[in-house]
Formats: sequence, structure tokens, C-alpha cells
Amino acid sequence: MTEANTDSPILVFLGPTLRQAEAQAVLDAIYLQPASQGDIILAAHAFRPKAMVLIDGQFEDRPAVRHKEILWAMAQGITMIGAASMGALRAAELSAFGMIGTGLIYRWYRRWPIAADDAVAIHSGPAELGFVPLTDALVDLQRTFSALARMKLITRNECLNLTSIAQALNFRDRSFDAVLRTVGWPRERTAELKKNIVRQKAGDAMLALRLAPYIVEERQKHPSNISWVATNTFIRDLEASGIDVNLVSSYNIKL
Repeated sequence: MTEANTDSPILVFLGPTLRQAEAQAVLDAIYLQPASQGDIILAAHAFRPKAMVLIDGQFEDRPAVRHKEILWAMAQGITMIGAASMGALRAAELSAFGMIGTGLIYRWYRRWPIAADDAVAIHSGPAELGFVPLTDALVDLQRTFSALARMKLITRNECLNLTSIAQALNFRDRSFDAVLRTVGWPRERTAELKKNIVRQKAGDAMLALRLAPYIVEERQKHPSNISWVATNTFIRDLEASGIDVNLVSSYNIKL
């Protein structure tokens, strides 16, 4: 395992969960598009980072970021942090190997390992438009309906019904407005309730960005010791994506 220079940057894979301007106000970092297969390896070689914060990832038209490449990054001495969306999923799945997760959504996936992946998925606009979110994540809707019930703005039964409807919708169609249209509530009531929508994903992302420098500092004091071996399946995945497989064995950080 190599050690990262303290002057090395932090990379953040960010998309629809949080506006980049909001993120940059919290953490001075290099912001990249949502990660897909191979992006962690390519970004490591391009920027020689001391840490990566995985928030958003791609998964429909491109293969999702692989667990194996996250393990590869940690074996190179790169601190890997996950939160909010794809990052929360991968951090929960790889916490035993040293990936660090933050936030409620991460803890939720740690507690219920078989929870649906699509609870954090949304439909978003293209990269050219900044991955603007077009739908709402189920986890945000669940938190919203629970909050509305606590505030006595909806009943407990209404909360359960709205949550059930949201769960039944495909993530490409799932939104606060769509759920309330299904129950036929007046537009005025929908608009009033929408003022209290909970953006849990965004909150978790902000938390990860705030904590990242402290997590990196602590990890550099107590680095994880991860052994990493390239499997044939992983190499074939890289080759299928047009990624030079030699990159996995040629990573040396200059101190």
C-alpha cells in the first residue's frame, strides 16, 4: 500500500443529489460526474488523490461502479468515503473492508442489508444540464411523509398510504407531486405540504463533505491494511469498458 501526500486533493463524485455550488461552499475539492465502472481507477491516476467521496453513481446506461475498484483504491492508500446515494450503498456493503460511510441513509443500509437499492435512485437530466433531478428519491419521500405525520399535517394512516404508493412507483416516475396526485388531493394542499419536503440525500451529502477532511486526517493516522487481488472477472469488466487493465498494477503515489 502506498501513502497519499497530504497536499493531494479530495475527489467528489457528485450529480443530482446536491448542487455543485452548494458542495463547493462546504468542501474545497475536485468535483467529478457521478461514478460508473472504472471511473475510480481513472480518477486516481488522473489526480493522485488522498481521498474520494462517492455520493452519486450512474447505473442505467453505464455499468455501476464496482466494489472491486473501491477496494483497489483503498489498497493504494486512498481514503474512500460514501454517503447519500450510490455512495451510501457501497459504503454499507464495504464497511467491513474499510470504506467509511456517513449519514442516515448509510446507517439505514447498514441496518437492513437487503433494503431496495432503488430507494435512493432518481431520474435526472443529462450531464449538460448538471444532472438536474427530475424525480424524488423514495428515502426522501419516506422521511417527508413521516415528518408531515409528526407535525400533524397528515394522519398516520395517510402517511402509511402515501409511503406505500411511493414504494409502488418506478423511480423514473416517483415524485412528491405524483404520489399526491394518485390520492387525488387538491393542488393547494399538495403545494402547502410540499413546503415541508425533507431532502435527506442532500443532507447526508453535506454531512459527508463537512466530515471528509477529519475522516482523511484520522485515516492517515491509522491507515487500513487491505490486500487486493485482481480477479479474472474484474479484468474482463475493465476490458469491456475499454479501460487499460495495466492501470490496476501501475499506481505509485510520489511523496
